[in-house]
Amino acid sequence: MKKQEGTFRREIKLWDGIMLVAGTMIGSGIFIVSADIARNVGSSGYLLLVWALAGFLTIIAALSYGELTSMFPKAGGQYVFLREAYNPLIAFLYGWTFFLVIQTGTIAAVGVAFAKFTGVFIPLFNPENIVIDLKFIKINTQQLLAIVMIMLLTYINMRGVRNGKIIQTFFGSTKILALFALIAIGIFIHDSDAVTSNFSNIWDASKVVMENGVLVGREALNGWSIIVAVGIAMVGSMFSMDAWNGITFAGDEVVNPKKTIPLSMAIGTMLVTLIYILINVVYLTNLPLEGKPDGLVDFSRGIQFAPNDRVASAVADVMSGHRAVEIISALIMLSTFSCLNGCILSGARVYYKMADDRVFFPGMSKLNSKGTPATALIFQGIWASVLCLSGTYGNLLDYVVFAVLLFYLLTISGIFILRRKQPDTPRPYKAFGYPLIPLIYLSLVTLICVILLIYKPNYTWPGFIIVAIGIPAYFIFKQTAGNKRLPDS
Repeated sequence: MKKQEGTFRREIKLWDGIMLVAGTMIGSGIFIVSADIARNVGSSGYLLLVWALAGFLTIIAALSYGELTSMFPKAGGQYVFLREAYNPLIAFLYGWTFFLVIQTGTIAAVGVAFAKFTGVFIPLFNPENIVIDLKFIKINTQQLLAIVMIMLLTYINMRGVRNGKIIQTFFGSTKILALFALIAIGIFIHDSDAVTSNFSNIWDASKVVMENGVLVGREALNGWSIIVAVGIAMVGSMFSMDAWNGITFAGDEVVNPKKTIPLSMAIGTMLVTLIYILINVVYLTNLPLEGKPDGLVDFSRGIQFAPNDRVASAVADVMSGHRAVEIISALIMLSTFSCLNGCILSGARVYYKMADDRVFFPGMSKLNSKGTPATALIFQGIWASVLCLSGTYGNLLDYVVFAVLLFYLLTISGIFILRRKQPDTPRPYKAFGYPLIPLIYLSLVTLICVILLIYKPNYTWPGFIIVAIGIPAYFIFKQTAGNKRLPDS
């Protein structure tokens, strides 16, 4: 039977879905953010707890999302869930923030991370190699490589979802096999001094106190201060766990979506959680958690002060020297490439659905002859490239972490709302442990948000501003949409 033009193609099967979830989740964060977590909590027990808790919350969210996906197995995912549970404005604010910063900022950050580690093998790609100097902006070879990779993967995904899923499945599978091999080697080749240092008093928590980049002391943590420290440290681990819901955006392209999407999210998030915890065990068995920022060698700098926070590279150097560092760099390149492809593939489906609802740029609502939202992919690639050049994507991601968690809270709460609003809508899969398990998620994430709101306002108010700008934007898009009826709330 000849495939129709301008329609989505169901190409993503279960293993493809698992690799889309796991491959997109695993980027560069796991190789870096443990340093910041270690500085915040100061003990091996709490370091592992932060990662385990992030994994636990992500798995709960994935199991809960299964109900929403089985109800609305369409392109758009979280955007559609929010629209159905609340109203078009709330859904738009999510999609607006998703396009402006969350997804495109992640694409930019992951693209630059790929370029940075490419520089380990090809010195040409160095931030000091400026190719264009316009006074108000300087463009280096790393940024150019990141943009080239974004555009290349954008083009490949424009040629059909089959191309994107083949890349994702191959590189995702290879990455995961390589990570398990690294874990096995890292646990086998361990340092007895690091093991003794890290596992003698695993709950002896302390926070690093820095002034002007100089270590001035360590503040003992107990009671409420430990809860605050863990909550703040969760920023890094939760962001490293993010993108697990990407497959929900491509609901119209998944084979048997009501079964495949929930299974993909459940298996993918569990797999990544296991990998992340084991990788941190490797860190702790080869490098002391505590260290000094002025240490002469990686071992003395410890996990807390690994050069440029590259904990994985520091561990590799301690284990086997420069050759191992190159292996880790190659693994991070593989990891970021897979993550980049997954983000590009999934993100455009959200903008497509927004445009189809007539609350975003009209051209994004069209599918090309290969059945992909080509215009949405192009817009996404262009804006992500702008963020690459601006160099502000890292700050922007920090700014919206609170908003990301807030939208997750709204979405999980939507399960309760939709049980009341749409009791007769078929639910082939129901949220695991409802209502207790979703309530646990809502309680813990709310606590994290409160901690960030009080103790890290720099992570909250800028995000509110970015979201708030979307309110007038929504009414502008709605006004210019003409007389076509918008979706009901």
